Amino acid sequence: MYKLQKEENNARRGEFHTNKGIVQTPAFMNVATAGAIKGALSAEDLKNIGCQVMLSNTYHLHIRPGDQVVKDCGGLHKFSTWNGPILTDSGGFQVFSLAKLRHIEEEGVTFQSHIDGKKIFMGPEESMQIQSNLGSTVAMAFDECVENPAPYSYAKSSCERTTRWLKRCKDKMRELNSLETTVNKEQMLFGINQGCTYNDLRIDHMKEIAELDLDGYAVGGLAVGEETEVMYDVLEHVTPVMPKDKIRYLMGVGTPANILNGVERGIDLFDCVMPSRNARHGHLFTSVGIININNEKYKYDMTPIDENCGCPVCKRYSKAYIRHLLKSGEMLSQRLLVMHNLWFYNHLMEDIRNALDNGTFAEFKKEKEEIYAKRI
Repeated sequence: MYKLQKEENNARRGEFHTNKGIVQTPAFMNVATAGAIKGALSAEDLKNIGCQVMLSNTYHLHIRPGDQVVKDCGGLHKFSTWNGPILTDSGGFQVFSLAKLRHIEEEGVTFQSHIDGKKIFMGPEESMQIQSNLGSTVAMAFDECVENPAPYSYAKSSCERTTRWLKRCKDKMRELNSLETTVNKEQMLFGINQGCTYNDLRIDHMKEIAELDLDGYAVGGLAVGEETEVMYDVLEHVTPVMPKDKIRYLMGVGTPANILNGVERGIDLFDCVMPSRNARHGHLFTSVGIININNEKYKYDMTPIDENCGCPVCKRYSKAYIRHLLKSGEMLSQRLLVMHNLWFYNHLMEDIRNALDNGTFAEFKKEKEEIYAKRI
């Protein structure tokens, strides 16, 4: 259940109540694709860096270790030891990202496993069953994410298929949540808005799926090829027709500037692999801009990554040492770099929430947007 507490223009401050705790929003969900953050961060680490929600991938956990294995081990919370909310994506994004290994039909999608080439069929019912086995707090509906740009006719037919699939997801979840053997009988369902960059399709699709009265709604199919300003324009058209009393999630986004602009347009939840992926290559977010720790100028730099940062890494380690670890291929470099970037993201969201509480979000965004995008 979502509780809207305060608004500043279109920006929203709220709480998302789940059976695994309350999420303060706006929030960033930390991406643990296979049940763990790439970069050797544990569930305990996530708690220590301010993470509220862990996001895991239905397709990847279905491949390895197998969703039935996770269920037999007590569900993903027990398996990973993360006791906060978990959102699982539906596998629908793999319809997009594994385009060369798929075949789409009305019943669902046939994949070729990226691991061993084995054929896998996933439709709405299969996705719901897998996510039920994982026992996540929130399950995402199975949808088709279409590459931008796409022909209008295909985008329209894809929206219609996504709606049909969503209704099947809702029916299947109702059935699964009623079973005695289900890991989480209070599992929530989020629907996904599609329509590429066609605002009329986006608006019509959002109005249609809003009638299903789901637990939350996501805007999908963005940040997949379109210009940033186009994404913002889509949000400006879609968010006004999203239910005000339901949580809103912008999937796969993004940079600090993207998040600030998303919040400004009424989004509550975000996720992206970018902060952890970039960290593993030495690209770090700081209070004064983005640095590349690989640069020669940091070879003798005994200052922390960010002197204004309170993360465990900046409290103890120098740029020179972390650069040495990365250049030497030491695993510790990955852990320290990812921990810093995810701390930055989680505390950026805390700063955004504080600004909304104080009625100063517009000033905060104006001050920080350019700084956070600057490369030093």
